[in-house]
Amino acid sequence: MDLYEYQAKELFERHGIPVPPGGIATTPERARAIAAGLGTPVVVKAQVKTGGRGKAGGIGMAAGPAGAEEEAARVIGMDIKGHTARSVLVEAAMVPFEEHYAAFLVDRAEGTFLAMVSARGGMEIEELAATDPEALVRLPIDPVTGVDAATAKELAARAGLPEAASGVLERMWRVMVAEDALLVEINPLISTADQRIVALDGKVTLDDNAAFRHDWDHAESGDTLEDRARAKGLNYVKLDGRVGVIGNGAGLVMSTLDVVAGAGAAPANFLDIGGGASAQVMADGLEIILADPDVRSVLVNVFGGITACDAVATGIVTALELLGERGLARPIVVRLDGNNAEIGRRILSDARHPVVRQVPTMDGAAELAARLAAGA
Repeated sequence: MDLYEYQAKELFERHGIPVPPGGIATTPERARAIAAGLGTPVVVKAQVKTGGRGKAGGIGMAAGPAGAEEEAARVIGMDIKGHTARSVLVEAAMVPFEEHYAAFLVDRAEGTFLAMVSARGGMEIEELAATDPEALVRLPIDPVTGVDAATAKELAARAGLPEAASGVLERMWRVMVAEDALLVEINPLISTADQRIVALDGKVTLDDNAAFRHDWDHAESGDTLEDRARAKGLNYVKLDGRVGVIGNGAGLVMSTLDVVAGAGAAPANFLDIGGGASAQVMADGLEIILADPDVRSVLVNVFGGITACDAVATGIVTALELLGERGLARPIVVRLDGNNAEIGRRILSDARHPVVRQVPTMDGAAELAARLAAGA
C-alpha cells in the first residue's frame, strides 16, 4: 500500500524525522487557514500517488494565505497521470542549502534490504543512476543487524552527506522495520543553511501482508485505478505504457508484458484476473483498464484452464455493453486459447463489436496491439 506524502510524513514525525510544519487541506478555504497559521510563505502540493507532480503543475508556491487559497483552488481536482488530486499539503516553504537522496527498500532479487544514498537529491533517482552511478551509494543491509548508529554514519560518510544526516538515516530504518515497509524514501532530504536536516518530501510503501500487525489509519481514497481495482478484488499495477494488458495467471501476464515490449510498445498495466475468474471479473478488469487515459489499445491474453474462454468472452461482451460509448474509444485485441476457446471466439464473433479484434497467437496479438497503440 502506497501512502500519500502527508501520510508518509506523519510516520516520519512519529519516528523523529524532521519535516516542514504544515497541514492537509481538501478545500481552498482550509488551505488559506493553514497558511495563515504558519505565517510564512508556503508550498501547496497535490496529494497523489504518482511521481511527476511538479512537471504536471501540481506543486505551487504562495507568499501568504490568499495565494495559498488560490493555488489550492487550482490544484484540487487536477488530473495527474490519471490520479485526481483531492487534497493538498500546505507546508512552510524551506530553502535548501543542499539536497540529498536516501532510501531503504526490499531487494527481492537478493533476498535482503538495500540502502541507497546520494549527496545529489531532488532529481529522478533513475536518471541519477543512469547518468552518474558512482554518485549513488548502494549498501546491502543485513535484516538481523539492521542499521545502527555506526552503519548510519558509514552510509552518510560514503555518500558525502553531512554527519547530522546519519541520525535521520537511522530513524528511516526504524520506520522500515516498525511499520513493515517495503520502501522508505526521502527525496530531497535537505540540509538548511543553519545545518538542520529536513525531509522535504517522502514516499512510503507498506506491506499489505503485515496489516494484521498494525492499526493503520491509511484508508484508501478510491481516486486511483489501483484503489478501484483493489475494491473489486483485482490484482492490478499501473505502469507507464500505452497497451493495456489483461491475462489469467501471473506467469502469463508477465510473459504478455514481455511480448508487448518485444513488439515495440510499453504495457500500461499488469492485470491478472486469476485462474478461476468469472465473466464479472473479466468485465471489471476491462472497465478498470478502459478508465486509464494512457491506454491506447487493450490486449486480452487468456489461456483457458480453470477459467473457460467462453466465460472470458462473455465478460468482454458484458463489459462493452455496460460501458456503452466509453467502450468504443479504444481497440481491444483478444487472444483466446485452451478450454472452450472455440466457443469463446464464436461468442465474440457473434457479438460483432466494432472495437474487438481476434488474433490466434500471442505474438500476433501483441504486435497488433502495439501497432494500434501507435495509431497505425
